Amino acid sequence: MADILPFKKPEKKTPRKGMCQHGFHKWVVCKDKQFDVKQGKLVTVYRCERCGKQKVKAH
Repeated sequence: MADILPFKKPEKKTPRKGMCQHGFHKWVVCKDKQFDVKQGKLVTVYRCERCGKQKVKAH
């Protein structure tokens, strides 16, 4: 008789960023931090819904 080999479960892969990897982020305003102490200005923090990348714009 042949030897029985156990099957390995496939490893979970990290989710692809889809559109974000090509520069098309889905920016949403994050209202947690609105004032930058170092600059002394109001800032708007944008966070991508898909990948979590952040960008900051000072006014």
